[in-house]
Amino acid sequence: MTSSDGPKGRNGAQGGRGGVRGARCVALIGPFASGKTTLLEAILARTGGISRAGSIAAKSTVGDNAPEAREHAMSVGVNVADISFLDDKFTVIDCPGSVEFAYEGTLALPACDMAVVVCEADPKRVAALQVILKQLEDAQIPHLIFLNKIDVSQTPLRDIIPGLQPASAKPLVLRQIPIWENGIATGFVDLASERAYVYREHAESKIIELPSAIASREKEARFQMLEKLADYDDDLMEQLLADIPPPNDRVFDDLTKELKDGMICPVLLGSAQEGYGIMRLLKALRHECPFVEDTAKRHKLENVKSAAYVFKSVHTKSGGKLSFTRVLAGEIPDNATVTGGDGQEVRVAGIFTIRGEETTKCGGARAGDTVALGRLDAIRSGETIGVGKSTVTQIPVPKPPQSVLAIGLGLKDRKDEVKLSSAVAKLIDEDPSLTLEHNADMHQILLHGQGEMHLRVALERLMRKYGIEVLREKRRVGYKETIRSATEVRGRHKKQSGGHGQFGDVKLDIKPLPRSSGITFAETITGGAIPRNFIPSVEIGVRDYLTEGPLGFPVVDVAVTLTDGSYHTVDSSDMAFRQAGRLAMSEGMPKCNPVLLEPVMAVSIAVPSEANARINGIISQRRGQILGFDARPGWPGWDVIEAHIPEAEMDNLIIDLRSATAGVGSFTFGFDHLAEVSGRLKDQVLAANRAAAE
Repeated sequence: MTSSDGPKGRNGAQGGRGGVRGARCVALIGPFASGKTTLLEAILARTGGISRAGSIAAKSTVGDNAPEAREHAMSVGVNVADISFLDDKFTVIDCPGSVEFAYEGTLALPACDMAVVVCEADPKRVAALQVILKQLEDAQIPHLIFLNKIDVSQTPLRDIIPGLQPASAKPLVLRQIPIWENGIATGFVDLASERAYVYREHAESKIIELPSAIASREKEARFQMLEKLADYDDDLMEQLLADIPPPNDRVFDDLTKELKDGMICPVLLGSAQEGYGIMRLLKALRHECPFVEDTAKRHKLENVKSAAYVFKSVHTKSGGKLSFTRVLAGEIPDNATVTGGDGQEVRVAGIFTIRGEETTKCGGARAGDTVALGRLDAIRSGETIGVGKSTVTQIPVPKPPQSVLAIGLGLKDRKDEVKLSSAVAKLIDEDPSLTLEHNADMHQILLHGQGEMHLRVALERLMRKYGIEVLREKRRVGYKETIRSATEVRGRHKKQSGGHGQFGDVKLDIKPLPRSSGITFAETITGGAIPRNFIPSVEIGVRDYLTEGPLGFPVVDVAVTLTDGSYHTVDSSDMAFRQAGRLAMSEGMPKCNPVLLEPVMAVSIAVPSEANARINGIISQRRGQILGFDARPGWPGWDVIEAHIPEAEMDNLIIDLRSATAGVGSFTFGFDHLAEVSGRLKDQVLAANRAAAE
């Protein structure tokens, strides 16, 4: 072992483990296409987990093994793999980079002791990096950056770190500098050990003499690293002021402590594709990654007898439900009974280790282990469970983000309706950022998700796993109608067909109401013109009609008053007066100058400040009204734009928004008011509604 490893026993990695300290859990997280899955392959290959690294292009990676991931060449869920490095055990969780699938990663992070943020040396991706780092900082998860694709970077490193610093609330501490040869990174210098290495393809880097051409740069970069460490260490600051070189052991200890305490964010270099920098990353994890007891303490679970966190649910075709779980305290024996957050008790039906899509049965799990627990049907992702009957304090988990896109689900075969509900429930159990809505007003089943690809993958899974082929429909807009003027109208239902006839006669006063007043019904009957027991039937008839007014949409903001009428002692009935009320409305409403109304949403759009002009253009193109903007609280360099946008213009807003912000823009929305639609747009809506009804 070279001196770059630091002293044995540092951070207790060797001296303290010896079967006492459990396996550690590390998340690979970062912006889309930064190389996380490729890095997992490189780690598995370097540690002997696989004979050679697979590739995304060849569809041969351990991660991204789901058919949908391989079809689209992107992570669509978390991937889990165990590794062993110099007798230390780790579980690596590869989190999706796409914002559409990011919630699975959000659920996995509380299980992790540390995160490796994989990003490219590209200042243009600062906003995407900021989203990731802000999440880790808010959750107080120790993390370092693996600056990937360094072999093809065109930007000088001295410009990259200052360019990336705005993404991090913690100081970025450069741990290495590259050795360049003819514009290509051929190796690196470790600033902590002051050793130089040359990259070797898919092999451990080789120690070389420090090139004289880089000596001055190495001293400058090392001093900058020490200065940042000294901000949290008075003794080190005194040594630097006295121009006394600190011992390497002291430097390593400071790096470890300040990383664990969340004071700094170290930066390592490498290339996952070529296998560069993998060994240095593994050594950093071995010596500096916190242990499970540190994570339990972070979650305030250090004094519990047993606790485990469920971060992913998978419904298999043959083995039932598997719950991916990190044990944070105590042990889980096979066939144990565990208690969930709501006090539900479930017996564990098997414990399995995980590598990609492969699971292997094992006899039990102890603190530190990441395993799959069988058939915990009542336990959801994001729950904290404990062995026995006592309920464990729940680890706080962010709620799923509000959906930003919805599609209608139609069925080719109506017999699949019950089957569809069951299948979608399983999809939502696996991915809680999906939601299903049965919209009675629109007569439509809606699947809500985080974007076009998110919903597409969900439909592909429905077909592949459950054999349900759905017809994708456009989401229907909740148009309404109201009236501008008032009228008085009489409705008479009279029918004679042998025996008792039918007779109901009503006089109605129909008036418009202010917006958002709803529908009101009143009566001013005097002198017994209509028996009081028939009046409720008149109201039923009125409301029956108002479900679809003269324009073909539900009616709102109308007042109807029953003022007069007549009846027949023999032929009048509830049904007759119900029909009379409906007839009166059908005659009167077209005379009241009906108008079409569309729902308008209050939308809050969060984007980097530099994108404001583009977002304003997108809002205007969608008939939106900009209400104002302000700085996004806790997000330097970001703004929140408030706007009103018609619901009919909300479809695909997220696509335009992400396109204009390199994938980082987001929005939340809710119903605000109904607005009148007129002119050509009104004609188009009415024509489309008539065509749909035919």
